[in-house]
Amino acid sequence: MKYLRPLLAAALLCAVQLPAYADAPPAAAQTHPAMTAEQLLASLKPQHGTVQLPGDIATLTLNDDFYYLSPGDTERVLNIGWGNPPGIKTLGMIVPKATNLLSEGGWGVIVSYTEDGHIADDDAAKIDYNQLLKDMQAEDEDDNKARHEQGYDGITLVGWAEPPHYDQQSHKIYWAKELKAEHADVNSLNYSIRVLGRKGVLELNAVAAMSDLPTIKRELPQVMGFADFTDGNRYADYSPATDKLAAYGLAALVAGGVASKAGLFAKLGLMLLALKKFVIIGVVAVAAFVRKLFSRQR
Repeated sequence: MKYLRPLLAAALLCAVQLPAYADAPPAAAQTHPAMTAEQLLASLKPQHGTVQLPGDIATLTLNDDFYYLSPGDTERVLNIGWGNPPGIKTLGMIVPKATNLLSEGGWGVIVSYTEDGHIADDDAAKIDYNQLLKDMQAEDEDDNKARHEQGYDGITLVGWAEPPHYDQQSHKIYWAKELKAEHADVNSLNYSIRVLGRKGVLELNAVAAMSDLPTIKRELPQVMGFADFTDGNRYADYSPATDKLAAYGLAALVAGGVASKAGLFAKLGLMLLALKKFVIIGVVAVAAFVRKLFSRQR
């Protein structure tokens, strides 16, 4: 079974270690005591209604069709249930009640937060996302050449699975990319929601496969409405006198942040690679950030 090695993205303009494929036994990723899928599901503690995220940075107001898993439960699902390496840190996971997390069709939305600074949206209406797509696709040839030189498979951005949509009122944006990994029989899905805040961005990444796109497109708009920053952390609370302004804007956020503009290979963000639930999560690393990746085995 193939696993994705961690992507190490350090300071701006630094070289990065690309995701690679290597054979590794699934058991090596599991540090928790062995348990059956039924035991794991029974041990989870779903939370309903309004949920305060760790750090009190934001809240989730869930409807009756979804529940929330704490960071601890989320890590156990990622590690024990989905075969990811241990130590994946998130703010939790949003899960549809109608799905079995450990089934082939199971999916969820991983929640995380990046504090890179306040992202200005004053150019939102001027962004040509068709041109942005062409620019990102043009980078693929050089990026994949470097990947091949380091012994890694190439990844091609096929196009928008869902073009970017930005709501100026709520300061929320979502988009989806269709990706093609070399030696993969099925194209992959990258579906992202970002909620802009005072000092950073709340990230919601849908963990699903390209074949699940109709379901994700139907469900994600309501998921986007669940998340809001708390008082003092909202977009309108930004103070130019005291708060940091991000070094990138909306277009770079979609493309992958500063690292993408610098030509770093981390630009793709969330990727679901071919074998149904192989996952890379954690968008771009900038400055001294080191992001983690994880893979979900079938």
